[in-house]
Amino acid sequence: MKTTISKLIFAAIMVSGLFVTAQDRNLDNYRQPSKDGINVFEAPKDTVSTFENVKVRVGGAFALQFQAFDHENSGAVELKELGDNFNLATANLDLDVALADGVGMHLRTYLSSRHHTEPYVKGGYFQIDNLNFISPGFMEDLMKKVTIKVGHMELNYGDGHFRRSDNAMALYNPFVGNYIMDAFTTEVGGEVYYRDNGFIAMVGLSNGKLNQSATSPDTTDPSVIAKLGYDKQINDDLRFRLTGSLYQTNKSSRTYLYAGDRAGSRYYFVMEDTDATSSDNFRSGRFDPGFSNKLSSIMINPFVKYKGLEFFGALEFSSGKTTAETENRTANQFVGELLYRFGQNENFYVGTRYNSVSAETTDGYDVDINRFNIGGGLFFTKNVMAKLEYVSQTYDGYDATSIYNDGKFNGIMLEAVISF
Repeated sequence: MKTTISKLIFAAIMVSGLFVTAQDRNLDNYRQPSKDGINVFEAPKDTVSTFENVKVRVGGAFALQFQAFDHENSGAVELKELGDNFNLATANLDLDVALADGVGMHLRTYLSSRHHTEPYVKGGYFQIDNLNFISPGFMEDLMKKVTIKVGHMELNYGDGHFRRSDNAMALYNPFVGNYIMDAFTTEVGGEVYYRDNGFIAMVGLSNGKLNQSATSPDTTDPSVIAKLGYDKQINDDLRFRLTGSLYQTNKSSRTYLYAGDRAGSRYYFVMEDTDATSSDNFRSGRFDPGFSNKLSSIMINPFVKYKGLEFFGALEFSSGKTTAETENRTANQFVGELLYRFGQNENFYVGTRYNSVSAETTDGYDVDINRFNIGGGLFFTKNVMAKLEYVSQTYDGYDATSIYNDGKFNGIMLEAVISF
């Protein structure tokens, strides 16, 4: 009996602790993993500290899609047969920790993804917003405008990665899929931010490697990341943001800027052959220009929100080569998103996205890939949403023997997302 009572008391204490913790899950300078985090780009910078003791915030995300697609090509390569059904459910686990006054940590683990059904760490970082842990008030005036991030982390190249689906964390993305050229990579490095009255400047350096190793020391040079922009709430109705970003590496054993997403594409098995498997063909519908040795990319991102009307764009210019090539090739991308958010607290939205890529392939062809999305979504709560989209993608310029020759796919996707 005593044992039973002790267990009940222990359980009550644990539940009470969880309840109390649930009432105070806010952290300083933190992007909320809910509807409140939409259209937040870099984590906010606030000099007011609420730190008292070490606080751990446990969060996560869950996403599930229903896919109904058709695809076709010239017939040179037989395509995998597609049906209408649910995809693999994906899940994330997030740990965010307030370690000291002005010092936080973020760690994301993919519990289940298209590429891996088993858990594995995506990456994480330390974020430093003041230096009071060294000495109270140390470099206080400078740190009011400076943020430092260090880790094996998602690099801040472009603004598109703030709106993309990161495995199960799909709540920020108004559509189901990411871009055709999906700029995303995790590398060991650091970034320093300076923000003042709407202006933002960032410079960063990474070791240029997705897969970390101390072997082959002379095959890869460090990569440089930089961003310059302006972000201002002009008045209650109008917000304007414009940024330009750079990612450059002069030598690499394998660049991963357009092949770094290990979670996988949302469009399962589109334009894949009959032998395709989910883990080996996890980038369906995307395009990697194959700049495996040298890469230089610039992305320009405008963002305008007037009341419920919202525009986000991307102009991307990339060039590079493989070790076997002597001349650089180019790959350019255009993205335009137009949304209208409406209803109480803008809980509903409709929108469209146009995404096009023009590139030179390694075998000498000039190809064009064009995608059109139209859809909308509903927030049931700040942490629960559903979205529906129609997507159509076409391929032009590929060789007659290519699986993409006269290729196209289209169909409907429904996605449910929980994030907390």
